[in-house]
Amino acid sequence: MAAVKRIPRERGGWWHAYVCPAHGVELDHGDVLSGVFPEGGARCAYGCRVDDEAVRGAWLVLSHQAWARHLRVLAHRGEHARALAGLVEYAALYAELATERHGEAQTWMLRGRLFHQALTDAIWAVTVGHTVTTLAEASVDGLHSVLPLLDDLERSALDARGVLTGQGHLASNYTAWLNAAGAATSRAADAVRGREWGGAERWLGDEDGLYAHLRAAVADDGWEWEGSTYYHGFVLRAALLALRGTDPAAVPKDVLEVLAGMTDVLAAIATPGGVLPALHDGPYLRAPLALEWLELVALARQLFPSLAWDAVAGRAREELGAHDDGLDRELGGWFAGPPLPERAAPEPVTVFPAAGYAVLRHAGIHALLDFGPHGGSHGHRDKLSLYLYGDTTPWQPDPGQVPYAHAEFRDLYASTAAHPAFRAGDGEQAECAGRLLRADGTSVTAEVTAAYEGVRAVRKLALGGGFLVDLLTVAAEDERRLSAQLRPGVALDVQVQGTGPVRTTWYGDETLHGWHTHTPGRPVRPVARPGPGTADDPQRVRTRVDFTAVADRVTFASVYQAASAGPAVTDVRLDGDGLLTVVLADGTAERFRTED
Repeated sequence: MAAVKRIPRERGGWWHAYVCPAHGVELDHGDVLSGVFPEGGARCAYGCRVDDEAVRGAWLVLSHQAWARHLRVLAHRGEHARALAGLVEYAALYAELATERHGEAQTWMLRGRLFHQALTDAIWAVTVGHTVTTLAEASVDGLHSVLPLLDDLERSALDARGVLTGQGHLASNYTAWLNAAGAATSRAADAVRGREWGGAERWLGDEDGLYAHLRAAVADDGWEWEGSTYYHGFVLRAALLALRGTDPAAVPKDVLEVLAGMTDVLAAIATPGGVLPALHDGPYLRAPLALEWLELVALARQLFPSLAWDAVAGRAREELGAHDDGLDRELGGWFAGPPLPERAAPEPVTVFPAAGYAVLRHAGIHALLDFGPHGGSHGHRDKLSLYLYGDTTPWQPDPGQVPYAHAEFRDLYASTAAHPAFRAGDGEQAECAGRLLRADGTSVTAEVTAAYEGVRAVRKLALGGGFLVDLLTVAAEDERRLSAQLRPGVALDVQVQGTGPVRTTWYGDETLHGWHTHTPGRPVRPVARPGPGTADDPQRVRTRVDFTAVADRVTFASVYQAASAGPAVTDVRLDGDGLLTVVLADGTAERFRTED
C-alpha cells in the first residue's frame, strides 16, 4: 500500500536544528511528504533516534518546503488539479495561523508566520508564487481561491522588508529573498487577476528593492559581501527567481553588470569537474543544496551563458542521484528576452580583491587562497588557507559547515584548526582581514598581520612547469610555536624521507603528490594525527598534518603536482637565502624566491 501523503498542519521551526546532537550530522529526512514526523524519532546515520521540539520543528520546515516544491513540479508537469488542491489547502492553513500565537523563535530572527523565521517564510513564498504563475499561464480554473494567500504573503514580505531595511540591513541576504517573495507572489496574483504585473517598481526598482539590494550587497569584484559560496549563490538565485518574465534589456545596466559578476565568481571558483568549493559558512555536501545549484544554473545560463554551467550542473546531478526531481529541466523561457553574450572563461589566475580570494588553475590543480575579510557571522578563522582540488577530487577542501544549531561542531568548523591555514601557538586566529601584496599571470602573494598579535604571515603561490609552488613565511616578534597545517578531504599518506623533503600522496579520483620542506636550521616536526573530515560527516576521520617549528621566523615550502602532469618533480630544496629549487625528472630545475 502506498504511503499516505499530506501537508502538515503545524508551524515549522528552524531547519538548522535538524542535526544529531551526538554526531553532528544532518538527520535523515525520511518521507518529508508524509506530513508525519518519523515514528521513534529522526534517524542519524550512526544509529541515533532524535526526538525533541526543535528537531520536530526543523523537520516541519523540510516538509513544508518539500511540499511547496512538489506542488511546483506538479504544476510544470501538467498535474494541475493536484497542484491547485495543495495550494488551496495551504491558503486555508496560512489563514488559520494568522489567529494563533506565534511559535518560539530565537530572538535574533526576523519572525515569520508559517515558520519561525521570516527568511524561511520568504523562501517558501517564492516557490508558492511561481507555482501559481505556472498554473495561471496554463489558464487553470479555480486560482482565485488562493488570492488571499498571495496577498497575505506579499504584505508579509513588505512588512518584513521594512523592518529589516529600517534597521540598516539593505545588504542582508534576507532582503534578497523578501524581495523575491514579494515579486513572485505579486506577479502570481496579477496573473490570476488577468492583468500585467504591476509590482516591478515596488519589488525591483524601489529604494529597498532588489536592484538597490544588489548594489549594496555585492562588491566590485562580483562577490556577495559575506564571501561565502553558499550565500553568494543564495542571493544570486533569489535575484534570478525575482526576475521571471523580465526582459534583460529592461534591467538597469549596472544591475546586469552586478549579476554578470556574480555568475563570473561561480565560474571562476568551480573546478573543471563542477565542484563548487564550500568557502566559509554553507553545507559541504547536501542533496537539497544540489537542487538549488541546478535551479540556479538553469536560470543563470538563460541570462549569462557560460562554459562552466554544464560541469556545475553535471556535478550537482551526480550528487543527487535518485533525489533529482527534474524541476530545473522545466524552467526554460524564464526571461522575456534573449540571453546576453557568453561570458569569457576564467584566466589561469583570478584575484577577487574585495572578497579576498585568489584562484589558480594549472596542470590539473585548482587552488584557492583565502586572504580576505572575515565575512561577518558567516566568516571562518582561516586567513591564508590554501584549498586544493583536482577536477573532481577535494584534496584539501574548505570543510564547509554543519547545521548551525549544533554550537560545538559549528565552532569547530569555523576554527583555525579545521582549515589549511597557519597558526601561532595553539590559539585561534583573530577575526581579521589580510591584504593582497601582488598578483600577476603566474603568481599571487598575500599577507596577514592581525591574526595573532606580533605575527606577520605571507603566502605566495606560483605556477611552475607542471606544478604549484606554495611558500608560507611566518615571522613573530619573539620565539613561538609556528605551524603550517594540512587538512585533507581524502586519504593521505605521509612519509618522512631522511633529511630530504617530507612526501605526501593525496588520493581520490585523481592523485596529488606533495613535497614539503622548510628554512634550513629551523627544526620542523611534521606531526600526523587523526581529525574530523569535512562537515557533511564530522565522524569521518582524516589524517591531519601540522608542520611546526619553535622559532621567530620560518618558511614552510610545499610543491604540489597532479599525477597526470609532468615532467615529474624529483626533489625540492630551500636554501638560507629564501630560494626554492624544484628539480624535475628531465634534468631541468626551476627556482622561486620567498616573499619578505
